[in-house]
Amino acid sequence: MRTTRTSAATALLLAALTACGPTTDTDAKPADPTPTAPAPKTSATSAGEGVQEPSTAAKTAAKLPDMVGKGLQSAQDEAQAAGFYYLTSHDALGRGRNQILDRGWKVCSQTPAPGTHETDTKIDFGTVKLEETCPAGGEQGEPEKAGSTMPNFVGKSVKVARQALDGSTSITVDDASGQGRMVLIESNWQVCSTDPAAGAKLDGQPVTIGAVKFGESC
Repeated sequence: MRTTRTSAATALLLAALTACGPTTDTDAKPADPTPTAPAPKTSATSAGEGVQEPSTAAKTAAKLPDMVGKGLQSAQDEAQAAGFYYLTSHDALGRGRNQILDRGWKVCSQTPAPGTHETDTKIDFGTVKLEETCPAGGEQGEPEKAGSTMPNFVGKSVKVARQALDGSTSITVDDASGQGRMVLIESNWQVCSTDPAAGAKLDGQPVTIGAVKFGESC
């Protein structure tokens, strides 16, 4: 009987331990996650060929009015109202002056001419100050960068001459009127002479410019 009771108690203890124990296998490896399928590749052509997306920015055309004779500020406002925003201007007298106060300048010419153009076209106004007269013989072009030969700067502004010469050139500007004035705003002074003279070889030598104010005689 004792043996029987001991066996029964043992069986009950084993049953209790089994009920309280883990119900899963802690040593089992978790299942691999389901792999995500790669995004399908899209192609409008056969395999191996690239596709270039067409530009979505369509060209737009508009009518550019005639601005000649108008104030520069008014011309710019009218051009923008017509849809043109790529605007620039220059000194029609070839003096290299900047149009700082647009209301003080008037339009002598415009490029391109009036007519229908794409709205991203560059509009360039040739201008003079309000009290000045537009050049009758056409705009005075600014000389290109000087190479190995001295350009003819006579009649051009000292500013234009300085910009055309190499940046390393030593330049002295003298008042050709003999008054000994200092040349402060070079766009207001015109070149009367240069040393070396026009056509001479340029090889790094210093340059001397004789100048007077515009409106004065050399």
